[in-house]
Amino acid sequence: MPYALRFLPLAPHQPTSMAYTKPIRTALISVFHKEGLDRIVQALHAHQVTIYSTGGSLDYIKSLGVDAIPVESLTGYPSILDGRVKTLHPKIFGGILARRDDDHLSQLKLYDIPPIDLVIVDLYPFEQTVRSTTDEKTIIEKIDIGGISLIRAAAKNFNDVVIVPSRDEYDMLQKLLEAKGANSELEDRKWFATRAFRVSSHYDKEIYHYFNVDELDLSLKISVHTAMPLRYGENPHQQAIYFGELEDNFIKLHGKELSYNNLVDVDSGIMLMSEFKNAPPTFAILKHTNACGLASRDNILSAWQDALAGDPVSAFGGVLISNTEIDKATAQQIDEIFYEVLVAPSFSEDALSVLKTKKNRILLQLIRYPESRRQIKSLLDGFIVQDVDQVTEDIGTLKFATVRRPSDSEMKDLLFANACVKHLKSNGIALVKNAQLIGMGCGQTSRVDALNQAIHKAQAFGMDTLGAVMASEAFFPFPDCVEIAHLAGISAVIHPGGSVKDQDSIDYCNAHDMAMVITGFRHFKH
Repeated sequence: MPYALRFLPLAPHQPTSMAYTKPIRTALISVFHKEGLDRIVQALHAHQVTIYSTGGSLDYIKSLGVDAIPVESLTGYPSILDGRVKTLHPKIFGGILARRDDDHLSQLKLYDIPPIDLVIVDLYPFEQTVRSTTDEKTIIEKIDIGGISLIRAAAKNFNDVVIVPSRDEYDMLQKLLEAKGANSELEDRKWFATRAFRVSSHYDKEIYHYFNVDELDLSLKISVHTAMPLRYGENPHQQAIYFGELEDNFIKLHGKELSYNNLVDVDSGIMLMSEFKNAPPTFAILKHTNACGLASRDNILSAWQDALAGDPVSAFGGVLISNTEIDKATAQQIDEIFYEVLVAPSFSEDALSVLKTKKNRILLQLIRYPESRRQIKSLLDGFIVQDVDQVTEDIGTLKFATVRRPSDSEMKDLLFANACVKHLKSNGIALVKNAQLIGMGCGQTSRVDALNQAIHKAQAFGMDTLGAVMASEAFFPFPDCVEIAHLAGISAVIHPGGSVKDQDSIDYCNAHDMAMVITGFRHFKH
């Protein structure tokens, strides 16, 4: 089976051998959510399955006109401790965990324990409770003990028992009952057991994260239930899957399915545009996660035109993103080039009518910017985790290093360039003039190479570097970069500082009437 498909929900299998067939004669039902349970209860009743149940589940089953046996009648104990103990008893867990062989069945008979062939559980909603309240007592009471124990016990004994671990599996059980009556195959039971451990592991993870305040215990636990197989990974021979809830952030309005590379580029675009979400109309063009075009203007059409002008060659096949609505005029010009994805908070109806004429172009409406505060990356058979780089400098946090301070227009461009270079691969340089990215160098092995690349790109596309500003995501170890920048007509520089030779660069700027500001924050991006 292909790697990606192993993560997809599989329907119960068709029978392979009667040796694997197990009848369902008894069922235990103890659920929080009862929606969708009525059809299952009626089907079990129609197949003359004996039902045991507890509390609210028992009342619900009886409300359907179906007889059920209270668990208390089986155990001889009432529900005690405010309902904390109902099913935790050998007569319940013995019936679930017993193998259907002579030894175990004889023990069940000795202690008058009925085998339980089907267990249906839906846990207390711990995760939802944490989201809805901060009251610790309420949250703690939603830690399910009996339910999680029933799930694990039934899943362990999947050779003989069917476990339905949440309401998400009600429909699959209904289909099983319709297709096979009160019977199951080994493949069916193993599928449900897999789902059971999926539910229990996720539930435990949520509880762990609730208790692990301020990460006093260092342990990485990730559990995501929603999976979207992608066409392939970075290259066609690599399979890939996206785990997460894309619809929390986007509405897909049009186009082909998103690819691995699309998602990586969209993520970079969103992170970049989050720096400009409250700015005037701003447009960015990204290629291979780096901005090759970026501009802020009075209207989105002008922003698009000037973003494209920064590098119209690299824009081919890129990912486009706007911080404001796309109108018809802008859509008409965008539609003249080939692009992969266009992201915006909204589109006018006229704009959509234009953009939807290209069937494969992907249109995403941005609902909200992602809120994750951590980044996780796999490497060396392990993982590294870091905080998202959320530092965004402003004029109040800067150190003015040179005799000449930047002019107001230079200061605006310096902050614009600094926000841009933060999202370029290191070593990175951004050249900006009048809120337009006019040149960029990224992913170079030296800062001089990155600067020369930025100047070359600017000149190649007819951009005038005279009076432009330069941003570097890390300090200048030598004054060579400010020298090169000065020769290109660049008038102001922003960088983190921190080199033992910072003063050499400052002295050069002072000697040539250049302004320099220091941020104190490095923005490496590997």
